[in-house]
Amino acid sequence: MIERAFNLNDPAFIQNPYPLLEELRETAPMFYDPQWQQVYVSRYEDIAFFLKDKRLGRSMTHILSRDELGWPPPDPRLREFTKFNTQHMLDNEPPRHTRMKALALKAFTPQRSESLRGQIEKIVTALLDAVEQRGEMDLHDDFAEPLPVIVIAELLGVPEEDRINLRPWSAAIVKMYEMAPSDAQIAAAELAAQQFSNYIRALARERKRHPGADLISAMVHAEQDGDMLTEDELVANCILLLNAGHEATVNGTTAGMLALQRNPTQKQLLIDEAQRNPSTNTQPSPLFKTAVDELLRYDTPLPMFERYVLEDFEYKGHAFKRGMELGLIYASGNRDPRKFAHADALDVTRTDNPHLTFGLGIHYCIGAPLARLEMQVALHVLLRRFPNIQVTIDQPEYSGFVLRGIKHLPVLLR
Repeated sequence: MIERAFNLNDPAFIQNPYPLLEELRETAPMFYDPQWQQVYVSRYEDIAFFLKDKRLGRSMTHILSRDELGWPPPDPRLREFTKFNTQHMLDNEPPRHTRMKALALKAFTPQRSESLRGQIEKIVTALLDAVEQRGEMDLHDDFAEPLPVIVIAELLGVPEEDRINLRPWSAAIVKMYEMAPSDAQIAAAELAAQQFSNYIRALARERKRHPGADLISAMVHAEQDGDMLTEDELVANCILLLNAGHEATVNGTTAGMLALQRNPTQKQLLIDEAQRNPSTNTQPSPLFKTAVDELLRYDTPLPMFERYVLEDFEYKGHAFKRGMELGLIYASGNRDPRKFAHADALDVTRTDNPHLTFGLGIHYCIGAPLARLEMQVALHVLLRRFPNIQVTIDQPEYSGFVLRGIKHLPVLLR
């Protein structure tokens, strides 16, 4: 396999990764970076294969110990974070993953998400009411970031007075998924994991005694064949739902608006649709459904996920040995012209759009219906109320590559 360096932390790459990703797809679709000790995969066909192949997984320690893998002991600075990270469904494999996901899905159903449509529109309306008189806002700080936090807080049943902590906790925790986090980020993630876990644990115990109509109550009491989530599993999966459940919406909404600004013809299609069909209380318009999936494909909000090789195998003449780590570059696969016609063009009417943004296989994101719904309603109401909205910055700053989000996006509402 070819070896080459791949600097995911290069600011120029983070700002616009697509030219280099195009080069990789054509010249080195699979290569090994000795610095990160990872194989990187950039073509859609290969990424989809690895996501669905059960010889790869999100974790290794269910089949081999850290000693057998040659891994160092867990970082003692990340005791609570490590505990959280080993107890949720995303970083577990069957049979434990199958069990946890089945129990979580009994509570977190697509129907439960869809039932929030009216509530999401109320939240969106309130957020826009708060900035209308100013005639401007930071789309990230004032709109895209608070929206999914409020939604998931209401879904989980977090009291309003406690919601101020959720986003800072989540933001600190997800920094651990970037490459080479700093000592300060490690300390912040550990503190956030500890505080967040303690909070959800206390809330879950209260809902066990006094259940309500919220998701935590449903997960506390979810049962299948006499089995229930342990308290640690419940805590970890609730945190996971907040972290994963809003990163796609926050990053997708801000990057989506920037993409529309840079593609005014596509933006106008959505403005016309929002003006023609103003209601979002029933089913969303087909155009906003295709538009949201296209925005999630075009500028992928979570550009890369990792997998471990669980057993030796060969693929396309390459030997994959147990313990190897793969970086699957969703953002590259989503722009692969072998899969998508006019892959570098934004087309909000695109219907053939099997993008990789929410994954494939057993780890497909259970929060995908809610993320799509939030973005559909958010963009519909935003463009209906402010059809002349304009982004006022050409090159916004991004937070990183693995979780690639715009830090600030000032807009004029006109």
